[in-house]
Amino acid sequence: MDLRFFEIYRRSDYLLLLLEGAALSAALTITAALTGMALALALSGARYARLSVLRHVAAAYVEFIRNTPLIVQLFFVAFGLPTLLGYQWPFWAHALLALTLNFSAYFSEILRSGYATVGTGQTEAAAALGLKPRQTFFKIVLPQAVAKTYPSLVSQFIFLFLTTGVIAEIGVNDLTQAGKFIDSRTFRSFEVFFTLTLIYILMSLSFKGGLAVLQRRLFRWQVAR
Repeated sequence: MDLRFFEIYRRSDYLLLLLEGAALSAALTITAALTGMALALALSGARYARLSVLRHVAAAYVEFIRNTPLIVQLFFVAFGLPTLLGYQWPFWAHALLALTLNFSAYFSEILRSGYATVGTGQTEAAAALGLKPRQTFFKIVLPQAVAKTYPSLVSQFIFLFLTTGVIAEIGVNDLTQAGKFIDSRTFRSFEVFFTLTLIYILMSLSFKGGLAVLQRRLFRWQVAR
């Protein structure tokens, strides 16, 4: 290690670039998680639909996403679809769409496993009380499924956040892309990627801590029980 080890920390423009990249990575991950969860609810519900077509389409979608690499999905969304359909979005929008599709497949499988833990006795009791299937799902089944699978959802969220570095491959100025840019200017690869490692660790722990607080607030009824 020489005297230039901390060179990148003395450049305010490099620090600002890392900060902006980290903010974009966090924003894309959170937005994709929210939109992906909404799509996951629809997918997991479709897996139990009466129409066999819906069940098969949802199952095929989930298997397709889960059995292809994220980077291939990213390239398909960013380059394949625009070529086929003749449109062009900003690269961050392509990244958001690809992450949403990817998140939704994994979240839907986790939710589906949670539905299986809710006993049929509860749904039968709800029907006996006059609740419609939709009311039963949103008031009884879904809250319990989310509560029981919450740790798995959090783990999957953290894992997917850590994989978002691939969006740098299509030119999105996320944290990884910021690090690659700084490295190309300074040739201080160890310092740059050591810094990225620390930032990713801190962000992951922050997400984990924030989601733990959210869990205690959302599922007090489960803890109390």
